[in-house]
Amino acid sequence: MDLFRSVTQSVLGAPQQDQKSTGADTVDRLIDRVQSSTLLEDRRDGCRALKAMSRKYRVLVGAHGMDSLLQVLESDRNDHEIVNYALETLVNITAPEVFPEETEDSETTVDNQSSEIGEQFTEILTKRQENIALLVSLLDEFDFKVRYPTIKLLTNLLKNRPKDLQEVILVIPSGVSKLMDQLSDSREVIRNDTLLLLTQLTKSNTNLQKIVAFENAHDHLFDIIREEGYADGGVVVEDCLILMLNLLRNNPSNQTFFKEGSYIQRLTSFFTIPLEAKDGWSAQKVTNIHYMLQLVQTLVAPQNSAQVVTSCQKVMNQCGLLQALTGLLMATGVPVDILTVTITTVADMIRGNQQNQEFFADMMAPSNPPRPAIVVLLMSMVNDKQPFILRCAVLYCFQCFLYRNQTGQAQIIQTLLPQTADEANSVTAGQLLCSGLFSLDPISNWFAAVALSHSLVDNIAQKENMLRVQLATSVGSPPVSLMQQCTSILQAGTKIPTRLGILMLLSTWLSHCPVAVQNFLSIPTAVPYLTAHVQANEHDELELVCQGLCAFVLGLCGQFNDGSSSNFSQESLRQLVSDRIGAENFSDKLSNISRTEAYTKAAKSPQLSAKQSSDLVFDHEFCRLFKSLEVSALRAVTPQLVNGTSTEVSPAEVKKYKDIIRDQDAEMTQLREQLSKCQSDLEQIASEKESLTSKIQQLHDENTVLKAQQGMAAGVAITNSADTTSEATSSNTEQINQQLAYVQQQLAEMTHARDYYYYEMVKKDQELTAMQQQQQQNGPGQQAVAVNGLQTSADTATSNPELENVRKQLEDLQLVLYNKDSEIQQLKEKFAAPAANEAPKGNAAESLEVTVIQKELEAVNASKATLEQEKASLELQVKDVQNENNQLKTQLATASIAGTNAGAAAACTKCEDLQAELKGIQGEQEDLLVLVTDQDSKMAEYRRKLRSYGEDVTDDEDEDDEDADYGIPDDYDEDLEDLQ
Repeated sequence: MDLFRSVTQSVLGAPQQDQKSTGADTVDRLIDRVQSSTLLEDRRDGCRALKAMSRKYRVLVGAHGMDSLLQVLESDRNDHEIVNYALETLVNITAPEVFPEETEDSETTVDNQSSEIGEQFTEILTKRQENIALLVSLLDEFDFKVRYPTIKLLTNLLKNRPKDLQEVILVIPSGVSKLMDQLSDSREVIRNDTLLLLTQLTKSNTNLQKIVAFENAHDHLFDIIREEGYADGGVVVEDCLILMLNLLRNNPSNQTFFKEGSYIQRLTSFFTIPLEAKDGWSAQKVTNIHYMLQLVQTLVAPQNSAQVVTSCQKVMNQCGLLQALTGLLMATGVPVDILTVTITTVADMIRGNQQNQEFFADMMAPSNPPRPAIVVLLMSMVNDKQPFILRCAVLYCFQCFLYRNQTGQAQIIQTLLPQTADEANSVTAGQLLCSGLFSLDPISNWFAAVALSHSLVDNIAQKENMLRVQLATSVGSPPVSLMQQCTSILQAGTKIPTRLGILMLLSTWLSHCPVAVQNFLSIPTAVPYLTAHVQANEHDELELVCQGLCAFVLGLCGQFNDGSSSNFSQESLRQLVSDRIGAENFSDKLSNISRTEAYTKAAKSPQLSAKQSSDLVFDHEFCRLFKSLEVSALRAVTPQLVNGTSTEVSPAEVKKYKDIIRDQDAEMTQLREQLSKCQSDLEQIASEKESLTSKIQQLHDENTVLKAQQGMAAGVAITNSADTTSEATSSNTEQINQQLAYVQQQLAEMTHARDYYYYEMVKKDQELTAMQQQQQQNGPGQQAVAVNGLQTSADTATSNPELENVRKQLEDLQLVLYNKDSEIQQLKEKFAAPAANEAPKGNAAESLEVTVIQKELEAVNASKATLEQEKASLELQVKDVQNENNQLKTQLATASIAGTNAGAAAACTKCEDLQAELKGIQGEQEDLLVLVTDQDSKMAEYRRKLRSYGEDVTDDEDEDDEDADYGIPDDYDEDLEDLQ
């Protein structure tokens, strides 16, 4: 508090201000200092003061300062001291408990929701995944002042909002790995708190359990338990065992991993501890062994898959774990609760495993004389002085010993039969069960009856053998059978637990055993007792259960009655039930069994869940038997029930129903044939549909390509033509006008290109003439021959009739192109009128014509592309001619200076090459003329279509040239006129 007072005084400036200021003002100033101070020392002092106030003013600090504290963790994480203050403050804010300081402050009110403050701040903190990722990253710091409060803060968050934090940690990269690394920390405080953190983290989350298990959690935990001294260790051993239970309970994957990792063998060391009876057991030791036994029991629990249970049971026997636990079972001085859990654990280890059951049957107790362990356990079960939970555990162990163990069942029944003199002097299991069955203690009666019933489960041979059991009720009286004695006990008006046990024993004995049914029916008072008890009117819940059990026994007598009894046949039992009880009443009494809560609990698990004697009602095996035979037993002794009403079915009605069934079978056969035919037709239709679908898709793709080529405007116009007639006509007209304008532009561009080539040819003629004149001036003497040669070549090039023919064809081509341009303009004007007049007629036909025209326009575009290629080729040829002319000039100049005939000859050769180039240009121009002729034919087709709309189309054409940017100089038109 002195530290807190000094810090707050330094913040507020004077003691008077501190006295006058409230807690909220102080918190606000401290938070402002943490946020705005530039010096690390100031921020550190602010965090220290907030930590001191966080317990008393946790709501204010949490509401106003949480963001600032998180910012400190992110920006000042290199300073471990300030990080420690921030983390400790967050630990106090998110604590799940209420601090005493909160209630002591007079200015602070604590209501019923104070315990939820930590949960509310936890929810705010976990909303952003970045906050949890920041806390997990702080675990990389080895400093105790950072790592330890971080673990405590994460533990608080898990306690308050476990599911939210589990989901966040799952998606943080290496989040679980960083937590697991803390188990290897040499500082025990951090290691122990990490155990608590992982325990909270793995609760009810299978994915996290798997990740933690595969991060070698079992190795770490076994090492810690060994270092702590196994069962003699402290609370750390308890925490390790609780964490291991979290990883294994209801997680088949981890159970298999635990078995395959040879961790079961390491469990044996847990139970090799000295068990001193004199010194006693400490409370922590009892707790540790209790969790150890639970860990073993988790691996072999009946709720697990049969494959996992069987493999674990085998390994436990091989590694000596079963021997260690049976040794603990027979030891003296073991506390009752540890002995109870040990018996239950051993029971699960031998349940359904023949090898383990044989080992348990051969185990002898260290007594004088030695007795089988089973006999010693049964002595505890029938002794009413023993604790109730211990007696229940022994019964469960006896049930597991006989589960699917016909050899053990035979051994138990054999001890009930007449024995030799030596055997009669020793206490046997049969004797103990009979003594418990006829004891004055009703709980012992219930235990003994249920134990005997498990000796008969699914074993008809032993049911028949137990009919041979004879009992001597008193000295000098003739012996009576065991079944007759059980009936006599029922009639004696005993307590409810005794009746419940004996009725369940009779139900198991009579099921699937006609011989036992005949023996029971031969007892004169058996059936009258059952009938009277079923028709009695009782309202107590347990009495209703007894009536239901009597009805069930009576139903089994009717179901498994082979008719050999002279007293009651199956038909006579039906008549008896119908006359004295009534079918509806009998059904209601029988259904009372399955309606009780005790039946539901017993049917869930084979292990007894009774906490007191009043909870002993049903046995798990009896519930299985009742569920399988309830309906058949009801039908055996009552007429067939239809919709809850008892009715007799006459032979005529049976014949009628058979005829109906026969007709329905014939109809069903016919319907099946029709269904088969329809299925084949459907398959054929499906194949045709797939074929049509592929064709439609192909056409759709082609249509998409056409639309893309035509442009967005054309696509919109064609789509809208099917909706509105007038809009379709206007859109189609506009589309064709655009296409015609585009063709007009392309023709104008070709015209300019042709003119440009013509201009270049004229320029080359001029250059040749100039070269001839220059040669004449420079070489009057020695160069006469060369000049004459050049003159001849120039004259030849100038006066060549072929060159004149090319020029004439170019002029004709220009005229044709101009005429085409004029004709396009006229088509544009003429097309509007028929489109407007013919709009009301045949819109579908017009749309088709438009489509055809569009395809023709696409052909024109293709021709235009060809012309562009031709133009590019001509441009290259012109450039080549220019280069050749330049070279010719250079050679002429060289010939003038050197005065040799070789230069003149070379110049003549170049002139000849120039003539060849001109011939090539002539061929290219002829190709252009052919293309223009094709355009002329297409325009004629357009005129014909316009005439089909009823309009007159003339052959007069106007010129309307437009310039195009084909790389031609802007002033070449003027130069062309000068040249011409």
